[in-house]
Amino acid sequence: MQISYSASGKNPDSFASMDVLRFPLGVLTGVGFIGGGAILRRGDLVSGVTTAATLWVMTAIGLAFGGGQYGLGTAGTLLTLLTLLVLEWVDVRIPRDHRADLDIIWKGGKAGDLSDIIEPLGYRARLVGTERRRDIESQVFSFEIG
Repeated sequence: MQISYSASGKNPDSFASMDVLRFPLGVLTGVGFIGGGAILRRGDLVSGVTTAATLWVMTAIGLAFGGGQYGLGTAGTLLTLLTLLVLEWVDVRIPRDHRADLDIIWKGGKAGDLSDIIEPLGYRARLVGTERRRDIESQVFSFEIG
């Protein structure tokens, strides 16, 4: 007795049919759900998108190899590696603007000391303003760092 699975539906002489495409679709849906959990948002910063996409595409590649489609799995692997390497190269070369606002309660120092600390790191501090707070009996210096 020979058993064959058809992707086109039920054979006329069989009682039930097995849809072989349901398994990979279920696996990809589940991994997509897990990948969605890898995506985090903090304010305007979204991280984990590349991790989620890589997790999903690696699952698809694993299903291709598991289903005997070695050429498709190899092509998917090479295309994924090429895409990740090229996008990493592009990501490193994108200029980014690093900026912060900093309030310092300064006791026994002068406002210019901060510039001496951060200039060797490649940043500049600009004094935005000062205020005297009664609750701490000290002066607060506000800087913009960029």
